[in-house]
Amino acid sequence: MEHRKVRALCEGAIMVAAATALSFLKLLELPQGGSVCIGMLPIFIYCARWGRKQGFICSFAYGLLQLLLDGAYAWGPTSMLLDYLLAFGVLGVAGFFRGMRGGVFIGTVIGSVCRFIIHFISGVTIYRIYEPTAVFNTVIANPYIYSAAYNGSFMAIDMALCLVITALIYKPMRKYILAEDL
Repeated sequence: MEHRKVRALCEGAIMVAAATALSFLKLLELPQGGSVCIGMLPIFIYCARWGRKQGFICSFAYGLLQLLLDGAYAWGPTSMLLDYLLAFGVLGVAGFFRGMRGGVFIGTVIGSVCRFIIHFISGVTIYRIYEPTAVFNTVIANPYIYSAAYNGSFMAIDMALCLVITALIYKPMRKYILAEDL
């Protein structure tokens, strides 16, 4: 049993490192924070492999690293908590779908939606100072619509990229993702 714990810890560290490295490969970066990248992908694979407990620990560690390395967009403790620790920490919900048919895909969608919800709440409560503002050449005065449009713009693309890449690697990595090698 001790062997499994050590293996989970080592794989978690590798996945957090991979996620952090991938988060620096940004396809698009938005002006008030948020970017299009595939940093969440290793976290979702880890959650599908190890489940919710280890998944939440790994996700929280990833969020902490994101805060330390990319926290330039944090506006105080509330922003740090919502935009980094909670927003990335909730990716661990993907672990609830471990062992289910299509669990890695369901977990990716649910984890991404949960992260979007946290960013949406942050946008409505903290970043509402930017409204009224233009998003996609449209002036938006409602903080709820602004937050949904701004955060949804990068989160939807991130989720789609993670789903497509997971679909491409699923067949050759099936045994690993489903933890059949443990």
